[in-house]
Amino acid sequence: MKILVVGNGAREHALCWKIAQSPRVTEVLCAPGNPGIREVAQLVSIPATAASALAEFAVNNQVNMVVIGPESALDAGVADAVIAKGISVVGPVKSAAQLEASKSFAKQVMVDAGVPTAKYQVFTDEQNLRAYCQDAGAPLVLKSDGLASGKGVFVITEEAQFEPAITALFGRLGATTVVAEEFLEGVEVSCIFATNGVDVVPLAPAHDYKRLLDNDLGPNTGGMGAVCPSPRISEEELTWVADAIARPVIATLKARGIPFAGFLYAGLMVPASGGEFAERTRGIRVLEYNARLGDPECQAILARLGSDITELFDWISGSSGTAPTLTWHNNMTTCVVIASDGYPDEPKQGDPIQGVELVKLVPRALVFHAATALDEHGTLVSTGGRTLSVVGQGDNYEAARSSAYKGVDLIQLRGRRVRRDIGC
Repeated sequence: MKILVVGNGAREHALCWKIAQSPRVTEVLCAPGNPGIREVAQLVSIPATAASALAEFAVNNQVNMVVIGPESALDAGVADAVIAKGISVVGPVKSAAQLEASKSFAKQVMVDAGVPTAKYQVFTDEQNLRAYCQDAGAPLVLKSDGLASGKGVFVITEEAQFEPAITALFGRLGATTVVAEEFLEGVEVSCIFATNGVDVVPLAPAHDYKRLLDNDLGPNTGGMGAVCPSPRISEEELTWVADAIARPVIATLKARGIPFAGFLYAGLMVPASGGEFAERTRGIRVLEYNARLGDPECQAILARLGSDITELFDWISGSSGTAPTLTWHNNMTTCVVIASDGYPDEPKQGDPIQGVELVKLVPRALVFHAATALDEHGTLVSTGGRTLSVVGQGDNYEAARSSAYKGVDLIQLRGRRVRRDIGC
């Protein structure tokens, strides 16, 4: 079995690493990949959004299955192009990927599906949004409707923050539509489901850390770390989420003639404190849907997966009609992101990275490359943004956290940005 993974981040490195462990796989390819992925897959120099070129490559090289990682590739219609060639795909078609690519579309689907979510208003005019914010006051959440790599969400806690957020949304982020939502209190959990367009299979829940700085301070990012399994949600609550939040959305999309086959990511706000099951589930709300595996959640989740991931892929793509029963290692994982200087606004590029190979000496630690490249001298350098993910595994959360940070502290990158409270 020959599998092509599309993307070049830490999520795709983790996918290639996991796929390469399957005895069913004869070759793993990745387009375009990165230096770390080269250790477990053959790199293909085709951009992740070049839908036609990727589909042609898959046909010409007898690829059996294409696994799509990033949202940009889904929005570019890579799944559509590959399906048109008769090749199995893990990842939704462009029309289904709107669930992530358009927050206003996702909100309407949630309303139609009866999924609990925050109250909202949609704005296409900057002045109308200003007037609404002035009237509504803080707290409020403003979101760019389109893809923004995790940096298009502004949580407004005081009215002085409105103007900078609105300026950024309609300015440097290029938003043409903005969703204004009520502010929800609680803690966030990422519940990711594999789906074949009819039913869902839950992955182990995780939660990420979106703010740049410790104690959830600073600007939003694409994610500075994650833990799995998340202690913020129980198995019983996860089953409820599958029934009340995942399955209704898949069914609603199917009824609209929009099949969704891939990974459905439900970003949830759940009650922070304990309580009875009925009380807690009444407080669960959907913050957002993503149409793929989360990053950095994917790295933490796949490090715990004991099953052959290709069996799950077969079910998602329709090659198998039987949903697999997933098995998980009896451990915990902590993923810590190392970001470049200047991230998230103006990440530096071209800075040397040293010590990555030393992480192999840390028991139960893994490194997944994201924004890295080799310069003309063969030196590993940063290419901006979130540069590396270090995953620690342990019998408990503290052991997993310790392994991750031991690995992190061996890596040198000038001006790097690292949160020190992942897993606390």
